[in-house]
Amino acid sequence: MNYVANLSRYENAEYRKCGESGLKLPAVSLGLWHNFGDNADYPNMCKMCFTAFDNGITHFDLANNYGPEAGAAERNFGKILHENFLPYRDEMIISTKAGYYMWPGPYGDNGSRKYLVSSLDQSLKRMGLDYVDIFYHHRMDPDTPLYETMWALDGIVKSGKALYVGLSNYDGPTMEKAAQILNDLHCPFVINQNRYSILDRTIEKNGLIDSAIAYKKGMIIFSPLAQGLLTNRYLCGIPEDSRVRTDGRFLNVRSLSPEMLDKIAKLERIAKDRGQTLAQMALSWVYSRDGITSVLIGASKPEQITENLKMTENTSFTQQELDAIDSIVL
Repeated sequence: MNYVANLSRYENAEYRKCGESGLKLPAVSLGLWHNFGDNADYPNMCKMCFTAFDNGITHFDLANNYGPEAGAAERNFGKILHENFLPYRDEMIISTKAGYYMWPGPYGDNGSRKYLVSSLDQSLKRMGLDYVDIFYHHRMDPDTPLYETMWALDGIVKSGKALYVGLSNYDGPTMEKAAQILNDLHCPFVINQNRYSILDRTIEKNGLIDSAIAYKKGMIIFSPLAQGLLTNRYLCGIPEDSRVRTDGRFLNVRSLSPEMLDKIAKLERIAKDRGQTLAQMALSWVYSRDGITSVLIGASKPEQITENLKMTENTSFTQQELDAIDSIVL
């Protein structure tokens, strides 16, 4: 093994508990949704993981369908883990999910016990692990009884294949029903994962934040930068290597309307007045909200990770700043 972790990696790192559980997550967690598929550069993947861990990012978040192709991110992370990180496994929180389409037929999607157990077995095999720290159901499934999905999550914990469970992309009322079932089963449900940003307030409207606080569950946020909109990346045109040009599924040219670019420019001016980049301010804004445990970032290069970590240097907002932000986007 060539990698040796930075000995001072925990000196300036910040951690919060997931609700009332004993599990702590770093302020910034690394998501492997993008840039860890088979179309990405493997040495760069390694550098990003090393940079994250060397700066106290102990949490690496995956899902069965992350790629491309589906499963590739888990497989590549498993290779990084076994080549470099095995001595540090007990210092790491590794999470994965199941809920979206993975294979043909009636058992490769949604929330049945059959699908969830089979999918996690495949994920563990791809990563070369005996267990994950957190296993999520990735989305609500109205076609499967909620009790069956929760029963499956509980069985997975009892089998030793996951230490904790989480719910992703649930709304408040459904999360509350799920929490009641899991509580009756004595299953360690500790965290919700949902999209949230200055530009996307859905979880405020659907009750998820209020429910998570009321039920004392953690919240980890993905897409806090709105797929890159909350950066200065698009203020002077669309870069050639942007996902707007290379992918387009989650961010496309239509997203970059003159009205949106005007909002981004105004938000950037507030960030500059705070001594932050727009991305740092956007991350700080999410982290400052009530009930938030951790902010998931994606990255295409190690330098983005170190820049985004600076968001913890200023996570306080005046009421005037909050009102100004809301007046721009709401």
